[in-house]
Amino acid sequence: MKKSALKIGTRGSDLALWQARWVESEIRRMSPGCDLTLEVIRTKGDRILDSPLSTMGDRGLFTREIEEALLDGRIDCAVHSLKDLPTELPPGLTLGATCRREEVRDVFIPHPVNPVRTLLAQRQGAIIATGSLRRRSQILAKRPDIRIVDIRGNLNTRMQKLRDSQWAGMILACAGVTRLGWEASIGEMIPVDVMLPAAGQGAIGVEIRAGDAGAASVLESLNDRATACAVEAERALLRTLEGGCQVPIGAYARIDETGDLLLLDAMVASLDGGKVVRGRTHGPPSGAGEIGRALAETLLAGGAEGILREIRSGGPLP
Repeated sequence: MKKSALKIGTRGSDLALWQARWVESEIRRMSPGCDLTLEVIRTKGDRILDSPLSTMGDRGLFTREIEEALLDGRIDCAVHSLKDLPTELPPGLTLGATCRREEVRDVFIPHPVNPVRTLLAQRQGAIIATGSLRRRSQILAKRPDIRIVDIRGNLNTRMQKLRDSQWAGMILACAGVTRLGWEASIGEMIPVDVMLPAAGQGAIGVEIRAGDAGAASVLESLNDRATACAVEAERALLRTLEGGCQVPIGAYARIDETGDLLLLDAMVASLDGGKVVRGRTHGPPSGAGEIGRALAETLLAGGAEGILREIRSGGPLP
């Protein structure tokens, strides 16, 4: 029997609210008898905006308080950007749905007066803003002359910081930019051979209590098989590498046009971009988790283990 009421937990940023309202509208469309409400919950990542993500610890930075509300029964499901959701969920919680993925790539947003629209064509010594070590390392691997500055805040805040700066531009996830209607600011959709995305990027995950059959029934129609398989492979790779916001790891999985083959690309890089270990594999979508774990082991054996050990030793950013 379908649950008649569902309280949806979400962060309060414009993007988080867009995602939660999208999930709410999809549930209303598919389960019109369900009574839905939104509950906004502030997380540690929302409260502390003056520190780089790489210095704050990353397990549950944008999810822990929401998951506590879910476990306490204050909410019935939680809407997350899947790239923010730790690969190990707390006991008693599970993913109720992995929604259809939007564009997975990162984008370059040039300064409004910068006529150079693409990332790698920027002038010598150009300043690029990003809050991601993954993006930082991949930029420096291609252009070690570029200067990287850290940026935090919601999309409106970042856009204003860019306008007020002398930066050449900044890097953001395409999905967030387009969901909030900022497509006109995009200079370039960065190719994945230049910059692999974060695991889960572009996908929305809905977390529920394990064993909550009512919530699971309501959310079942939101689950997208192709996205779920791809994200499972990416998150299995990330889990095996024990990576997160403090580690430059990129992963991109997708199912080919036949529907019978899952392709996975991944990379691990040093903080200065001087060392990059990259790999590719494939296999049946039913083996998504094992595909991710196997590629992680290949990367570790190919040099990623040394890179990760060096990063975790706590050396400063270059």
